Amino acid sequence: MNAVTMQAETENKAEAAPATDAFFRIEDVHAYYGESYIVQGVDFKVDHGRILALLGRNGAGKTSTLRTIARTDDPQLRRGEIWLDGQPLHTMRAHQAALAGVQLVPEDRRIISGLTVEENIALAQVAPGHGWELERIYSHFPRLAERRKQEGVTLSGGEQQMLAIARALARDVKLLLLDEPYEGLAPVIVQEIERILQEIKALGITTIIVEQNAIAALRLADDAVILDTGEVAFAGSAAEVLENKDLRQEYLAV
Repeated sequence: MNAVTMQAETENKAEAAPATDAFFRIEDVHAYYGESYIVQGVDFKVDHGRILALLGRNGAGKTSTLRTIARTDDPQLRRGEIWLDGQPLHTMRAHQAALAGVQLVPEDRRIISGLTVEENIALAQVAPGHGWELERIYSHFPRLAERRKQEGVTLSGGEQQMLAIARALARDVKLLLLDEPYEGLAPVIVQEIERILQEIKALGITTIIVEQNAIAALRLADDAVILDTGEVAFAGSAAEVLENKDLRQEYLAV
């Protein structure tokens, strides 16, 4: 066997998916903002079609973990592996992870100024591997259908959140990452976002949700992971966290 063949086989082994049935898995991940050590050896998995609530106090590393999964430039992944449906996300850049099916809905929503609701959605569909068609999106987001010709940035906060989620679904989504979807929204709008997320759950879309409203997230989720200063303090069922008042008070203050 020559050196080139040996190198190719070594690379293939390095990229082989781990022996696990988990649809998504993050293994011993360490990530940094500059020299600030933010994500400190995080491990958890999500089976296909399930929703995981990623919880913790402010500064626990929740958003940083989501951004590491989505392969954004910050934080920087320095050690560990991230697998989605047999694909090694840890070897990818952000645009490659998006093409592999990772869709991040960030806290600031990032609606594109100057474009209508429909144009924001259509722009997401330009990339290869289209997700939901426009009429399917409008059937689940009737408010967006009513405002399809309105500039996206002029929508209310709740409507912008709906648009951000709809835009993610317009892509080929295997893993939906939601960062604080209820942030700053009135209770009546939170209920509408919850309805949409329940519909997404019923459709079997694998989802990780970061949310300060821990009780609402736990009621939606199947599983839960609690982070404490960048490390996993708990991993188990969402029901277990809901039923364990001491655990919630210690790590979530609820």
